[in-house]
Formats: sequence, C-alpha cells, structure tokens
Amino acid sequence: MTYATKQDLIDRFGETELAQLTDRASGAAIVDAVLDRALADADAEINSYISVNHVLPLSPVPANLVRVAGDVARYYLYEDRVTEQVKARYDDAIAFLKNVAAGKASLGVDTAGAAPAPAQTVQFPPSQKVFAREDI
Repeated sequence: MTYATKQDLIDRFGETELAQLTDRASGAAIVDAVLDRALADADAEINSYISVNHVLPLSPVPANLVRVAGDVARYYLYEDRVTEQVKARYDDAIAFLKNVAAGKASLGVDTAGAAPAPAQTVQFPPSQKVFAREDI
C-alpha cells in the first residue's frame, strides 16, 4: 500500500513535470517504473518515522500523508536537479514526520480501536499474591 498514487502526483504537480522527471530519454511520457520507485522510497522514509507511534499499515491513509508522500517522492525524482522550492517542501515534510515521531504532531487518524504501538516499558500483569503474611 502506498501513501500517494500516480494520480495524486499528477494532480499536485502535473503530467508534464512528472514526464520530464521520469522519462530520462525524451521527457515525453510518465515512466511508471521510475515513479513507482520514488513512491516506494517515499513510503519507506515515511514509515521509518511513523512506525514509532503507529501500527502499520495505516488504513485509511490520512490526507496529510498523501501530501507528505508526494513531496518526498517528488524530491527523490529531482535527484541532483532539486530546486529550492522542492527542497523546502521536502524539508517541511521531514520536519512534520519528525514531529509525529516525537508525539508533537498528529497524523489526524482515529486511533480508537486500533492496536496500540508497542510499549517501550516493562509491564507486569496483575496476579495473585505469591506470599502471604503467614508464610513468613
């Protein structure tokens, strides 16, 4: 499951830009394999942050993650030609993900009923007494 789709990127950035970024020969058409790789890389980076506090996969995908995934994937597509705007949007996306991981920002998902993220503390279940006063 990906956070953003080809159509999400087309809607945000346009077919022309995506064709120029993915079709390295002529820039005439969107090359799905190149686009899919950038989307997969974006998902992996996003997961590395949100898995700290959320059980994956997220379903449904929060709208703000679609935006973040688009900005991260676009950054990867630009490779060594990154513009200031693309870099700024990527930096903002990563800052947001860091805040989510630190518990300072929310993805906007309803976590009621969802399995809790693994605790990082030792927990002891309640049990019956092992020793009684008269055993001493």
